[in-house]
Amino acid sequence: MYKQLDSEAIPPPPRRQYRPKLPVSIITTILFILGIQFVILPRYVYQMSPSEMRLTQFQLDALDEGLRKCQADRTPPIQYPVTTASSRSNARWNPSTGQNDTIILRNVTLFDGEKIVENAVDIVFKKGIIESVSDAAQSILIPGANVFDLEGKYVTPGLVDMHSHHLTNTWPLLSSTSDTNEMNPAFGPLTPFVRIVDSLKAYDYATTVIASGGVTTSLILPGSANIMGGEAVVVKNVLKSGDNEEFVVEELLLEHGEPVENRRRYMKMACGENPRRVYKHTRMGNAYIFRKQMERAKELKDKQDTWCLKAAALKENGNVAAISSFLDSASKDESATDYLEFDSSIAMLRGKVGINVHCYEPEDFEDMIKHSKEFGFRIQAFHHALSAWQVPEMIKASGENITIATFSEFGFYKKEAYEANLWAGKILSDHGVPIAYKSDHVEPETNAKYLLFQAATGHSFHVPELLALQSVTSVPAQSMQIDHRVGYARPGYDADLVVWDSHPLLVGATALQVYIDGKPTLDPKKVEESLSSVQVTSSKNLSAPIMRKTVSAEIKEELCSKVEKAGTKFTVTGIRNSYLEGHAAAAAASDSLTMVVDSGKILCFDSSSKCASMSADSPIITLENGHVLPGLTAVSAQLGLAEITTDSATSDGELKKTAGADPKHIVYAKYGVHLEGRGFARAKIGGVTRSITAPMSEGFTSGVSTGIKTSGKKTILNGGIFQDDVAVHFSIGQESKGTDSLPTISSEISTLREIIVENEKKDNIYGKAANGTIPLVVHADNEYDIMQLIKIKQEYPQLNLVIYGGYGSPLVAKELAEAKIPVILTANRGAPAAFEAKNSLPGPPLSRSPAAVLTEAGVKYALSIFGEAETSHIHNIPIEAGWAAKYAGLSAKQAVNLVSRNVEDIMGLDVEETKRDFVVWEGNPLEFGASVVLGVDGEDGMVSMCWPESN
Repeated sequence: MYKQLDSEAIPPPPRRQYRPKLPVSIITTILFILGIQFVILPRYVYQMSPSEMRLTQFQLDALDEGLRKCQADRTPPIQYPVTTASSRSNARWNPSTGQNDTIILRNVTLFDGEKIVENAVDIVFKKGIIESVSDAAQSILIPGANVFDLEGKYVTPGLVDMHSHHLTNTWPLLSSTSDTNEMNPAFGPLTPFVRIVDSLKAYDYATTVIASGGVTTSLILPGSANIMGGEAVVVKNVLKSGDNEEFVVEELLLEHGEPVENRRRYMKMACGENPRRVYKHTRMGNAYIFRKQMERAKELKDKQDTWCLKAAALKENGNVAAISSFLDSASKDESATDYLEFDSSIAMLRGKVGINVHCYEPEDFEDMIKHSKEFGFRIQAFHHALSAWQVPEMIKASGENITIATFSEFGFYKKEAYEANLWAGKILSDHGVPIAYKSDHVEPETNAKYLLFQAATGHSFHVPELLALQSVTSVPAQSMQIDHRVGYARPGYDADLVVWDSHPLLVGATALQVYIDGKPTLDPKKVEESLSSVQVTSSKNLSAPIMRKTVSAEIKEELCSKVEKAGTKFTVTGIRNSYLEGHAAAAAASDSLTMVVDSGKILCFDSSSKCASMSADSPIITLENGHVLPGLTAVSAQLGLAEITTDSATSDGELKKTAGADPKHIVYAKYGVHLEGRGFARAKIGGVTRSITAPMSEGFTSGVSTGIKTSGKKTILNGGIFQDDVAVHFSIGQESKGTDSLPTISSEISTLREIIVENEKKDNIYGKAANGTIPLVVHADNEYDIMQLIKIKQEYPQLNLVIYGGYGSPLVAKELAEAKIPVILTANRGAPAAFEAKNSLPGPPLSRSPAAVLTEAGVKYALSIFGEAETSHIHNIPIEAGWAAKYAGLSAKQAVNLVSRNVEDIMGLDVEETKRDFVVWEGNPLEFGASVVLGVDGEDGMVSMCWPESN
């Protein structure tokens, strides 16, 4: 019916956007396919396969762990709030070995870490925390508390030492237990990844000795061989403090009981001579090596930060496939394997590690400060830093409030220590630079027990009293950012407290009790026994010692230009005590003595009225607390022979280990002395006018000592050597053995016997020693070695045998007295550091003092100083005598004799009283703060020193 039309003849209809409606079945099919793709398929792939499911969960856990680490990395070290009694507990406290009874220290004179509290106070502490510090007039009563009335005695916070190596180098010292420096060639000079906590030995007896000196907290550092030496840790100095009373390292830590993530971290670094010497790089080489390390650390830190940003974004997005791909890619990144090695370095850049740098000289301070600015880390302290006094403003300009952790007097032991200045503490404090005195403990001369001695010495050279006390309490605590717990005696602080028998800055100040975490650590009976010879003095024990008197350059020039002329007469007024034979006197309380000197001879020594006629027309030196002493005599192995101990270019040299049985080859010190140097400057300010100096030796044979004058005004051609040959010196012990001919101590003893027997009747230097014409001085420390020498003296009674050193001499004091063998004691403040001295007395409050035991036994002895860079300590010889006097109950005159007449008698010096050197002091030289005003050479009558100063 219908006609077919031609398609080209009829135009098509216009196009429209038109989609035909699909049937319901097709829609259902499409939705099913999409469900498989977006819902069922992923569930099948990631859930239906157990291995794949575990992988994803593992990666998700890894992502979460990584993000937690990111958060931890970005969290700055915890900032503790101001401490109050109610705000914290002591995490170190435990009910088994901790303080369980409340303790009240009543009527205390308190230095609280900042100031000396004006009125007497009562201190209450419980469970290792100070609960209150209140006016003693309130008389707090707490039922069941242990109350101790201190009757005004000084109490300080426990001392804080920010540089020690005990627990890593244990006493007695042995190479097999020295774990301080990581010097494996495989690591090289960069070992920031090692931790000193892994070297600690929780049984080190030195810890107990140190605590007996009031030092309750110490920063234990790796050694200084490496540019980056590793991480340090802070300890409390009490052993076996845990529940089970075992030697557990963790229980030593200050932050034991605190979460690990909240614990402080410290890096030990070193610049200058040490790493330069060990690894043979120059300073510029070491600087490059360090900068390269930090540049790599910065690169890794940036990678960590990038990772953290990406991870956080992926976590937020939740794309599992992308997370998987991201984590897989990160695991293949080779830099991920560097993170443990660089963890500490990166943490430095994040401000999470405190930087403590062994550094001495100005160029090294400057360089390290530049590095800190370049890479953005903060230096907490420069350690040792003996030249810091030269650049205080440069150090301040860093803006980082860098602490100078230094010695008060130790120096000259290497070139970097040659600029040591006794006035450094004053100079730095005057410029507002924080100073902390520290020990560098391990050797006897750096025994941390005597940390307070450093502060006392600094005070005598004009560090203000409060700053001196702060330098070993609050300042180091602040530097280490632990001042919320230690360094202060305030409510809420750890109950680390020290009760002193006198003002803490007085000579011989001794701890009567040391509380650590509230628990007493000293046995009162042992303390009482150790101090049984001590003479209790007046209330002046509560007064601070004086500072050294100084005079202006103009006054000094005016005075010295007059009195140093030949034939000068001068008058000294205001003298309170004299210890000269024939002129020994003490002024009446209401008057003082006057001394008139003409051409070195004392014309009058009496009241001012009796000397008035003789003092006319003479310069008058007016003193307030004048003391007149004989010139002191040191026995030395360095003075005049070594300027810088460890640099052979500055010394006569050191004899190597040889048998030395042939007298033809013996060495004479008189041929090598140079009568100048910084040791002489310190000798003069210590009133030391003469020294007996033996050749430097590391072996059995030392040689022949000579007698020299220290004034610096004489040469070897005109009286600078007052006695050519004084004594023959040998050494018996571990230090001197080791040659093929003397491999043992027994061979040393045999050789000494052989020398005596073969030379007894010969006219040579050994013959003089063998027949007693001159002293035979033997350096020996072990008590059994000393017994061998006693046997020799018994067999050859003509010997004028002298023990030098004598750490073990108190253990055989009775036998020494019976054999009439005198001792030149260098162990006045004992330290059982060496194995051969392991039984030596550590001194009060743990034992009797060596001086007390020798005195009681009737041994004739004198004092001297021995050790590394002894010349830097030589000015303290009269202080050592004052210390010995306190502990041994000696009179002032007996104390003076220990460093003058006793030395002369023991060493066979024939000194006429009319030709004796004498020294005039302002202040009592047996106490801190005395100054030499002038000294007179007894032989030519010339003023040999006038207001001498060092630096």
